[in-house]
Amino acid sequence: MAKLAAKESGNKVFVISRNETKLHQLANECRTANPNSQVIPLGFDLAQISSFGELIKSINNEVNSLDVLINNAGFLLAKSFAEMLPEENEKIYKVNVLGPMELIRHCLPLLQKSKAAHIVNISSMGGFQGSVKFTGLASYASSKAAIAVLTECLAEEFKETTIKINCLALGAVSTEMLAEAFPGYQAQTSAVEMAEYIWQFAKEGHKMFNGKILPVSKSTP
Repeated sequence: MAKLAAKESGNKVFVISRNETKLHQLANECRTANPNSQVIPLGFDLAQISSFGELIKSINNEVNSLDVLINNAGFLLAKSFAEMLPEENEKIYKVNVLGPMELIRHCLPLLQKSKAAHIVNISSMGGFQGSVKFTGLASYASSKAAIAVLTECLAEEFKETTIKINCLALGAVSTEMLAEAFPGYQAQTSAVEMAEYIWQFAKEGHKMFNGKILPVSKSTP
């Protein structure tokens, strides 16, 4: 998604991850592909809830407004409910729910300055009501359900503003996380294909949707 955004002229793209090595590698790849690209790597762990102030300072130093915020970070631990430790559950919820909540909250002043801002939360078919559920994913799936309902709640709170917010509940995508949860399973959708869809939705989806939880899935393991 970052590479797609960086290809488009005029975009300033912030990429946030705790893996700073991969962040800088990504920024270099974007500059190689397009010397005029503006990719700003920000090393940060979304589980560090009390440290968001410094992250937002870095963003404020670069821009006066934000048009798109995609909450794509996620943490999964495939483990039976009885064996999950409190700190493991806490980390899943920090990365998948509380981190995005804090990022949205801190970014609100910048999003409100956009003529048409769009927040896209990435959920999972595992957290989609009525979908098939799997043993060992109770904490992950319930956290993804939480980010989905949060989307509906915030759409109501922001309805008098220029901010729109939607949630994409993804099915099986060929990623490291899928391989961890379902070893040996071959997804029909590649990460590149899904990135293209999400980026296009981030740019256009708010024109037709607000407060919606949309399943995006060819298959669910």
